[in-house]
Amino acid sequence: MNKPTKVTAHTPAMSEHEYKEAKFFQTFGSVPTPGFDDPEEQTRVWGQPWGCTSDIGQLRTVLMHRPGAELGVVKDMPMPEIGGFGDPQEGWYWMGKTLPDLAAMQAAHDSLTATLRAEGVDVVLVDKPADGAMKQIFTRDSVISVRGGAIVTRLARKVRRGEEIAVTRALANAGCPILGTVHGEGVFEGGGFALIDDKTAVCGVTVACNEEGVRQVESILNGLGIDLIKLPMPGYRIHIDGSFMMVDRETAIVNINELPYFFLDYLKKRGMRLIELPPEDNAFSLNCLAVKPGRVIMHDTRTPRLADLMDKAGIEIVTIDYEAVELGGGGIHCSTSPLARDAL
Repeated sequence: MNKPTKVTAHTPAMSEHEYKEAKFFQTFGSVPTPGFDDPEEQTRVWGQPWGCTSDIGQLRTVLMHRPGAELGVVKDMPMPEIGGFGDPQEGWYWMGKTLPDLAAMQAAHDSLTATLRAEGVDVVLVDKPADGAMKQIFTRDSVISVRGGAIVTRLARKVRRGEEIAVTRALANAGCPILGTVHGEGVFEGGGFALIDDKTAVCGVTVACNEEGVRQVESILNGLGIDLIKLPMPGYRIHIDGSFMMVDRETAIVNINELPYFFLDYLKKRGMRLIELPPEDNAFSLNCLAVKPGRVIMHDTRTPRLADLMDKAGIEIVTIDYEAVELGGGGIHCSTSPLARDAL
């Protein structure tokens, strides 16, 4: 009996070039692991581990801008309806009752910078602000950091548009990876964002963080395994850093009158300790910065009642006088954008 013929697929002979190419990729092939945000990988490629997995881990690197000549755009053009000065045509505004005192602002900013350096923090400065960017000092809004690097945001108001390019240059000079940018018609400001832990973040949905901006940021976060809680904020409330601030492990300062009930309920159910803002203190009382778990930098005269509550809760407070900057509408938290923190 004849044996059946074995049928095989025709395989053309491999050329010498194809053989060498195959051997090349077998030897020097793609190496997807360890991941981009692996600390050793980041140190080898980017010089150090970058990004933040919380708002309270030991602060290592922060982005700031010392105020300067860009404030010259502010003129004596009172706008009583906003409680300050402004030019709707040019787009600039100043929310203080008096015009900016540049020397006093620089002294306050220098004090904050020195305090951070004394805490072991590397301060990266935006040296050259965008043209007319009289709010460039508030670096918090133009960049947020997550595990592995930074997200450059897109600022909502006309006078602030352009701060992003100065920040992008500063990040590049520092060697900090940029994981994404907010683009199109999305707007998102970092004062409206907070990390609760390494897997949970929260942001406001506001005039400064619109739905498209939130969607873009959320897509980057989801790729890192981070869930984003979205808070519809009341009225024209711009940011959440006057309503919610992490200061220690599972400990936050909250303004219960400005946060949705479902979020307060969520925080309580996860067992978080909530330090409530006394009604006598204003929103700037929350505008502080954690430099490590349970240790924060705060303004020294705006927070006497809240400071007492924090002291009773075991939170260490380092105080500075930051009033000259706060008169312009932003505080210590607004003036600092963490680029690297130790993981908890």
